[in-house]
Amino acid sequence: MKKIVLAYSGGLDTSIILRWLQENYKAEVIAYTSNIGQIMDEKKIIRNAKKLGVKKIIIENLKNTFVKDYVFPMLRAHAVYEGVYLLGTSIARPLIARRQIEIAKKYRAYAVSHGATGKGNDQVRFELGYAYFGKKIKVIAPWREWKLQSRTDLIRYAKKNNIPIPKDKKGAPPFSIDDNIFHTSTEGKILEDPKNSAPEFIFQRTVSPEKAPNKTTKVIITFKNGDPVAVNNKKLSPEKLLDKLNNLAGKNGIGRVDLVENRFIGIKSRGVYETPGGTVLYSAHRAIESVTLDKETVHAKERVMPAYAELVYNGYWFSKKRIKLQKIIDKKRKQVAGNVVLGLYKGNITILSRRTKNKAYSLKKVSFEENKTFNKSKIESFIKYHSKQLNKS
Repeated sequence: MKKIVLAYSGGLDTSIILRWLQENYKAEVIAYTSNIGQIMDEKKIIRNAKKLGVKKIIIENLKNTFVKDYVFPMLRAHAVYEGVYLLGTSIARPLIARRQIEIAKKYRAYAVSHGATGKGNDQVRFELGYAYFGKKIKVIAPWREWKLQSRTDLIRYAKKNNIPIPKDKKGAPPFSIDDNIFHTSTEGKILEDPKNSAPEFIFQRTVSPEKAPNKTTKVIITFKNGDPVAVNNKKLSPEKLLDKLNNLAGKNGIGRVDLVENRFIGIKSRGVYETPGGTVLYSAHRAIESVTLDKETVHAKERVMPAYAELVYNGYWFSKKRIKLQKIIDKKRKQVAGNVVLGLYKGNITILSRRTKNKAYSLKKVSFEENKTFNKSKIESFIKYHSKQLNKS
């Protein structure tokens, strides 16, 4: 019997897809779930998959791999899409796609499938990953094939096939939610119209800044070789470090973003994103680089960042272009080491202190007190040279 490996979340969409694949492709479906820090109930996923006739269910814990090999390299690039989006959904798809193909090869499946909609970016991200690792493996994208055109159609199909329909906090069919250890995104329903404010009950991992503590929370983040290695002087694994910061930042209302983004496929989309720990790490990393890297390196990174962010957003994580930019970004990462102290207060982050043994920052040179380490006599010729550049095209 032919086999298909489905990226299975246990949610409404992929449960419907699982049944649809069985009906339309007459194949054995292998349900694959990667645990990258999303809210999930493994027993429920297994139970739901078995009810739908699945014999092979694979659940993998990839949280540490995800943070270490995907999130951290992206944070070193300071990647932000369109000025605000920290790419929490985008960065999760390449790892899942890679493991799907590896599992398909292991079990000799002829196809892989995903639950991304026909209007979204994730279909591109998944399928570029599939193409890179498994060019000969067939891709089945139900949202581009079936006659179910809306969430209403999906719910009707689910009821017909006795597939449980989850409810949100108000008892209604849920928003479209994607989450992992790095972030949570919420889309659909009332959020589709950008004139509507996001209701407070949709937020999963951050308190409202207004309800956050009235006292600043101080956090110390230690960096080594460009990556965070400790929080408040306690060394932690990448997974546990991000978990710790998610907790501290979420309690202080850090990391909420409401944006309308330009999707890769050409339409605009409104979403509400929560990236508490990631937002703190982004600020901290910029702070430690400001005292450890030279101007040329910092500016080179700033120039490549928009291109890097767009590559990640568009699903080009495994591309030669992204890898080439990563080498530029990481060229002097060994110099990025030290401690940053941050203050978290009602949705805001303040850099309180930067400490490093690196010599890029010279206290003597910047001091307002007289010293002999900086030659002021050269400034006049420096200004004259640049004055001449004004009329050059």
